[in-house]
Amino acid sequence: MTLVQNISSRFWRWMDDVAATIIAIIERIARPRAVRLVEEKDGQFSVQLSGVSRVAGSNDPRLRLEGGKVVSHLPANVEAALRGGSVELALRPERFLFRPLELPSRATEFLDGVVRGQIDRLTPWDADHAAFGWSKPADAGAGRIIVTIAATAKAVIAPYLQAFAGLGIRSITVSTRSPDLGSNGLPITIVEENITGALDVRRVRRILLATLALGFLIAAGAVTAATIMNGNLQARQDELARRVAERRSAVLAARNLEGDPATAAERALARRKHETPSSVIVLEVLSRILPDHSYVTELRIEAGKMRVTGITRDAPGLIRLIEQSQNFTSATFFAPTTRAPSDTGDRFNIEARITPLFEP
Repeated sequence: MTLVQNISSRFWRWMDDVAATIIAIIERIARPRAVRLVEEKDGQFSVQLSGVSRVAGSNDPRLRLEGGKVVSHLPANVEAALRGGSVELALRPERFLFRPLELPSRATEFLDGVVRGQIDRLTPWDADHAAFGWSKPADAGAGRIIVTIAATAKAVIAPYLQAFAGLGIRSITVSTRSPDLGSNGLPITIVEENITGALDVRRVRRILLATLALGFLIAAGAVTAATIMNGNLQARQDELARRVAERRSAVLAARNLEGDPATAAERALARRKHETPSSVIVLEVLSRILPDHSYVTELRIEAGKMRVTGITRDAPGLIRLIEQSQNFTSATFFAPTTRAPSDTGDRFNIEARITPLFEP
């Protein structure tokens, strides 16, 4: 068996199990009334109603069929049970041909196809004209099994199906028992017929297949739609990123123009930054220029000029030192040099122009 065949067989078995489970659940919720009809030796059928206890000494109602019709009078309870009920018709073994069939144990999974293929060899009828069933497989040892096939012509079963179909039953099951096992053996199902379209395994399996196919189509459609939407979203995202990049480039290009207000303000700020003297650098330069006997008491920087007031022993020498520095020009006294009795030196007032760029 190939891998594909193995997967296929497992899938169909799973589908049958799911269908059987669904049918069992539905029948448990709305179980139809079961009526068992057992064929007697005289050709009549004894009626056994499920859920009805038998009284000692009482006999079951009997039915007689002729020409595909029920010719006997039906009691009211039997007629009510048959209408919409499920009928199990147990026929006598004399109406069937029984044949044993030995198979490998692995054939248990494919009994339907195997038995159908062997009907024309084991019986006088082919599979299209025979009504047949088989018993539960029995172990024959050495990896083999034996099933008992019960078969008859469909023309033998047809009158029974026709007779009970007119009574409004829901479904009918035709079965028999192997004569070798007698009444102790399990019944062999020959025909299962849904008269009113009730659910069976095949019908439920078709519904499940249709549901799976519909779900697959919906999933495929959803995946396709998601793929298309993702493609559209990605395209829109790329377009948006392109526009953002273009806008950013345009903004940067506009900022580099001479007439752009933001660019002009930025350049003016940079120019002011380089042209305006730094107080920190002025203090650093003065700390290097002034000798140890001089110190500053007041420093002002206004309009590019420095005014410094302090005490020193040599005020004219400070003018010379400031002039020699590359950071100051035009050094001069803006007020007279004075000397207080409590001072240790002369109080000077010097003014000088500051060179804008400083390198301490």
